[in-house]
Amino acid sequence: MTEFDAAGAAVQAALDAGARYADARVMSRRYEGMSARNGEVEDLTQSEESGLGVRALVGSSWGFAAVPDLTDAAARDAGARAAAIAKASALVPGPAADLLPVDVRTGSWGNPVQIDALSVPLSDKGDLLVAVTSTMREHGADIALASYEIWDTRKWFVSSEGHRIDQHLRECGAGMNSTAIGEHETQRRSYPGIRGQFGTSGWELVEQIDLPGNAARIAEESRALLTAPQCPAGETTLILGGEQMALQIHESVGHAVELDRILGWEAAFAGTSWLDLSRLGSLRFGSELMTITADPTLPGALGSFGYDDEGTPAAPHDIVRDGVWTGVLAGRDSATVAGLPYAGAVRADGYARLPMVRMTNVGLLPGTDSLEDMIAATDEGVYMDTNRSWSIDDRRLNFQFGCEIGWEVTRGRRGRMLRNPTYTGISPRFWGAMDMLGNPAEWVFWGTPNCGKGQPGQIGHTGHPSVPARFTGVRVGVTG
Repeated sequence: MTEFDAAGAAVQAALDAGARYADARVMSRRYEGMSARNGEVEDLTQSEESGLGVRALVGSSWGFAAVPDLTDAAARDAGARAAAIAKASALVPGPAADLLPVDVRTGSWGNPVQIDALSVPLSDKGDLLVAVTSTMREHGADIALASYEIWDTRKWFVSSEGHRIDQHLRECGAGMNSTAIGEHETQRRSYPGIRGQFGTSGWELVEQIDLPGNAARIAEESRALLTAPQCPAGETTLILGGEQMALQIHESVGHAVELDRILGWEAAFAGTSWLDLSRLGSLRFGSELMTITADPTLPGALGSFGYDDEGTPAAPHDIVRDGVWTGVLAGRDSATVAGLPYAGAVRADGYARLPMVRMTNVGLLPGTDSLEDMIAATDEGVYMDTNRSWSIDDRRLNFQFGCEIGWEVTRGRRGRMLRNPTYTGISPRFWGAMDMLGNPAEWVFWGTPNCGKGQPGQIGHTGHPSVPARFTGVRVGVTG
């Protein structure tokens, strides 16, 4: 029995049991991850899972069931159970749950890779991690860590409307960090970012980020931070590097524009949103420099795919255009409730999880300045980069972020290194203060492989294209 046959059997069983719509996903995923600590391989994990998940719609209610078995009997049983759950849920009536019409598709999609990450010998991968952690130790790290992760995912999707889609998604990435221990505190430097760098790519991405070429530098910076002056407190001009900007976008924009949060469907664990749909198209989210898109078609970005888990083909959408809030991340049901003409942002992190609204590649389009331009144009300020901590309220409105490293900016020059730099803000006020933006040469598709959402919890892979940016009148040095 093929994967398409199993998915089709589940869909038909759900329809036979009374569902007015059904879809099924067969997913097969291989995972590999390795970590090293202080010159020795510490952990190796290899796993593989496969199974089928089926959704059924009865009235206004969804039902979902999953099974790690692709036999005809197991698939049909899952479909019938999904319909039964939907029928039980429909006993408590809710608003109509129509689905946004989409063109029925049949097709295949896969992201290109140059070097299949799973085919690279384990010895080569281990040697890389051992070498960079050894280098960090030699240059001042008390604790030196490095790791990589690889995902190889295949999906087969069938719907009662006629979809028949298969996809092959290959993702990987790597990173490292150095921790220096002082008398009263510890300091950490990470590269390329807090979790590394990840994308829909092969092992060529790990080669491109060049861990060996940066190991000594980040170890020396972690040691230097122990004696660097504390970031001063006050209101000043803030320059953020691209990696920190990626997390700023993720937390204060990406989650805020998830339509299930805005509608109150995802209020328990993930929180709600400060955004009000009645102001879509008119609310000023930020300065005129702020244009943010959700674009799952970007080659190599971690939030890219050919079709989402409802069969909607990948397409870019504006989220903020010239500072005005113009779009959301939606699924076919939430888009209909909100009266919107697009969906395409629904994914699940495995066959046994219900698909939900997730970020794709939510990113800031570049401007015309550069990081050097921003520093040169700043009489007094602080430049910060590489996230260390974050705190944001359930509505994604008030936030405080800490970075691993900062530098004083005085009279257009980068000055002393600063430790424990932090900043705080309120989303529309903060984004409204953005007055300089990095150029296309500085545009990086940062990947976040650990976005948590949902109950039961799911881990999403998201992308965040970003550039350095400057903000005026920001509170920095907040410690409480």
